[in-house]
Amino acid sequence: MERRDFFKKSLAAAGAVSLAGSLEAATTGQPIDGRKVSKISFPEKRALITYSDRPPLLESPRSTFSSVLTPNDEFFVRWHMPEIPTYIDTEAFRINVSGLVNKDLSVSLKDLKADYEQVTVTAVLQCGGNSRSAFTPTAGGIQWGSGAMGNATWKGVRLRDILERAGLKKDAEWIGFNGMDNAAYYETPSFIRELHLDELDDHVIVAYEMNGEDLPYLNGYPVRLVIPGTYSDSWVKMLSKIVVTNEYQKLFFMDVAYRIPDNECECETPEKKFPKTKPITKMNVKSFIGYPTNETVVHNNSHIVVRGVAFDDGTGITGVKISTDAGKTWQDAILDNGELGRYSYRGFRHTFKPNQQGKVTIMSKAINRAGEEQPFAADVPWNHGGYKFNGIDAVTVDVI
Repeated sequence: MERRDFFKKSLAAAGAVSLAGSLEAATTGQPIDGRKVSKISFPEKRALITYSDRPPLLESPRSTFSSVLTPNDEFFVRWHMPEIPTYIDTEAFRINVSGLVNKDLSVSLKDLKADYEQVTVTAVLQCGGNSRSAFTPTAGGIQWGSGAMGNATWKGVRLRDILERAGLKKDAEWIGFNGMDNAAYYETPSFIRELHLDELDDHVIVAYEMNGEDLPYLNGYPVRLVIPGTYSDSWVKMLSKIVVTNEYQKLFFMDVAYRIPDNECECETPEKKFPKTKPITKMNVKSFIGYPTNETVVHNNSHIVVRGVAFDDGTGITGVKISTDAGKTWQDAILDNGELGRYSYRGFRHTFKPNQQGKVTIMSKAINRAGEEQPFAADVPWNHGGYKFNGIDAVTVDVI
């Protein structure tokens, strides 16, 4: 495990220089575009847009999203707690299962790989605050562009199988999850998430691989929770503890953070916050252009292939439309065959030929099986947490 020791040394060396780049990134330009990739990189990652080094907050640049599977070294990173273990002994590591179970379990990595059925699921991981900086007025929180998302094939074990091995008692209703990261201040609440048994299906897994490799350290090594179709706040990293209870446990990150107005529009105003809230759960429909990027220079009368990705909560993408005249007219893009499953990105492409010089704005909007489609950015309902932004994406190229 030499690379885990390397993580410890590299993080200490990088800490003094990365924050300066993160402050610059956090205060420039439109969402994602115009934000500079850091001059330094974290272990197992190429240089990404950096907002913080403690805890690590890294965003993927727009060019990442011309591919359906996100490379591990380009995958975004979001931690809440600054105290992350810098070395993990995989021989000693255990996931402890307790609470309302017939038998407490202490599950090792070896147990996961040898004693359970191995499964894979390809699913999008997206921060609930992705694209937060597109809200007007500014909403509180990390001012992400649109690159706090990624798509990977995750391999591991069904959570249901682990719970069946422990045996659930009759009054079991809730499952709590905690990882190995810790707060720097003792009164800061732990990052614990809960899942009701009714939300459990065969796609919810405890994963130890990502795109055919061990999980990158910064993406939750050695194991993390995978809940396809939902925002990443519940995908607990470095998962070490599972506790089954019969009552909902009131927790900061369930009852205060990651919540939106509980009304039909999921909206409010800065002047009048809606009093009742609900947790963010299922992702809404979204598309994003990976190529071309903003300010790409293209030649007049050349053939330009627009490429990008679309996704939702697993309902299923049925179409992506492209506009090359700033939203006046729309054409159907070509979708890939969707062979990676309903929780994966759906790749799209569209070819067009610019016929005049100057600035050309290209837009994309996705539509799913439920008939939901991306709204224009100005029509996305505002909420004080800056969650669930899914406005139509746009890039502007320079035709010469």
